[in-house]
Amino acid sequence: MIPPSEIDPTDPWLREAQTFPDLLPEMMRRVAAYGEEEGFAEDTLLFERGQRSIDFFLLIAGEIEIFATSARSGRSTLYTYRPGQFSGELNLFNSRQVLLSGLAKAGTRVFRVKNADFRNMISGEPDIGEIVMRAFILRRVGFIRHSQGGVLLVGHRHGADFMRLQRFMTRNGYPLEIVDVEFDDGASGLLQRFALGAADLPVVIAPDGSTLLNPSNAALADRLGLMEAPEEGVVYDVAVVGAGPSGLAAAVSAASEGLRTIVVESLAPGGQAGTSSKIENYLGFPTGISGQGLAGRAHIQAQKFGARLAVSRSAVSLDCSDHPLRLELDEGLALRARAVVVATGARYRKLDLPDYDKYEGQGIQYAATQMEAQVCSGEDVVVVGGGNSAGQAAMFLSRTARHVHMLVRNDLSATMSDYLVQRILSSPRITVHTRTAITALHGDDDLRAVTWTNHATGEEARVDVGSIFVMIGAEPNTEWLRGCLDLDRKGFVRTGADGAGKPLASPYATTLPGIFAVGDVRSGSVKRVASAVGEGSVVVQAIHAFLHPEPV
Repeated sequence: MIPPSEIDPTDPWLREAQTFPDLLPEMMRRVAAYGEEEGFAEDTLLFERGQRSIDFFLLIAGEIEIFATSARSGRSTLYTYRPGQFSGELNLFNSRQVLLSGLAKAGTRVFRVKNADFRNMISGEPDIGEIVMRAFILRRVGFIRHSQGGVLLVGHRHGADFMRLQRFMTRNGYPLEIVDVEFDDGASGLLQRFALGAADLPVVIAPDGSTLLNPSNAALADRLGLMEAPEEGVVYDVAVVGAGPSGLAAAVSAASEGLRTIVVESLAPGGQAGTSSKIENYLGFPTGISGQGLAGRAHIQAQKFGARLAVSRSAVSLDCSDHPLRLELDEGLALRARAVVVATGARYRKLDLPDYDKYEGQGIQYAATQMEAQVCSGEDVVVVGGGNSAGQAAMFLSRTARHVHMLVRNDLSATMSDYLVQRILSSPRITVHTRTAITALHGDDDLRAVTWTNHATGEEARVDVGSIFVMIGAEPNTEWLRGCLDLDRKGFVRTGADGAGKPLASPYATTLPGIFAVGDVRSGSVKRVASAVGEGSVVVQAIHAFLHPEPV
């Protein structure tokens, strides 16, 4: 028995009533109306890992065994469903590959709801849909927490590519088991078993034993079945480019209002906000929520209404000379849409320092999540920046780091919310260095130290640190739009007025009909999550007006 002091109340496996709920008899009758009853005289595989668009099963009698496979530990049973319980997890809301397999035991009877009818059941029976949605979310959280149903990531935990692959899977909500070759006792045997050497690392090992040697994000997404390519021959009503808060809000609003919607995202849902350790001033979350948590909920919400997400693909160009508009993606993909929402956001600026590129991803980071916090645990770290994201990062890292040094150009109060300023100034584990900037980086293969200079006094200091978190300024992700849309001198998209300065019908309309811009990428926007969500939600009204103009 687990001692009470060691029980984690946030573990979904300990919340069985919500994670594996029993439907009431009258609910089961309502579910039956969307499907058909089936029986199995012998053990029957209902679905298998790697399949897409599987069906939903509600157990009437017998048992369904849900099992995972791992290249390291083989097959393991995760749960056995009993009558009144149902199968599935979040991949029923999309066409990604499923993570687990399900075996109906001999004598089992089920209500099978075809995948094509599943979303109708969720929307037609909202009380049942709420139970199912909550269960699916908790199951996926459980798989991630307990490293079940995913892949093995083998390599050096602090390596740049290792962290890139870990970050990609983590931010896309994909379970993985970490095997650090420096500290995992079984790592050498695992490498020997799969005939892998040091030069092959990092490597991703799938449950079937196949390996991917330091793959690109796109190659990894394809292998894991995360990529949902644009449907061939389909003209979408709305293509949203970017899955940050504004893009996801636009996708939720558009899809929920019946518009055929696709979202194109180069990395993972959340954008820059997805790297925030906690957002505390967003309406409705009094205890705060992580950027990744908020993005994950919004992503699921968009999928619930039928939005499609093409992850790991970037927009390369937009052909705005024809209609429907043609959006070119990397890897040779393309799609057509009647309206396009530009929501590609902005990225943090880089520091202009010698050897900066050498230490990116291997000492220099742009996110402060649990993953990065583990890497620098017990060490001194530097956070560069004076905005809310930098402040939240400093507070979050101070839990595990030995000490956090914040370097800011001016005073904190100039760019940071007051509640954060007060917390930082009162923390004994954070020191704020005003009017100070890094002037040199030191190290070998890894970052070992930095030199910073106080520009008011000219005083220099060299400090041993292995991690710098850079969160300064914003550069718009608009390279793919040049030659198509009107941009301001900093590269942000101009909206709300035509080339002659005449106001347009929507503050989010660009100079080209059918193309809109929302969130941080828009010139003059407020760089806050709440305003980005608001813009993404409101822009759909303008899209409707464009797609269905009223007769004059």
